[in-house]
Amino acid sequence: MPTARIFQRPKNAMQSGKHRTDSWQLEFEPSEPKRPDPLTGWAGSGDTRDQLRLFFPTAEAAIAHCEREGFGYTVVPAPQKTLKLQSYADNFK
Repeated sequence: MPTARIFQRPKNAMQSGKHRTDSWQLEFEPSEPKRPDPLTGWAGSGDTRDQLRLFFPTAEAAIAHCEREGFGYTVVPAPQKTLKLQSYADNFK
């Protein structure tokens, strides 16, 4: 039985936008390790579920999908959002 990981994507640290941070993502855990291709040297495996990512509006919808399809799952809680409040003058202390 394949196992999946359900998580909410964090905000990109390099940009100020919050695109797709409110949706929940489902990724499958790899069933076999990656190995280098002898010709190109790229890492790959025969597991095609590694390429699949599903997006859901809520964590409950993702859990319902896993239970309906018979997948095992683990839910990673959403990261805690903290604000670092400081003024511009704090840069020169």
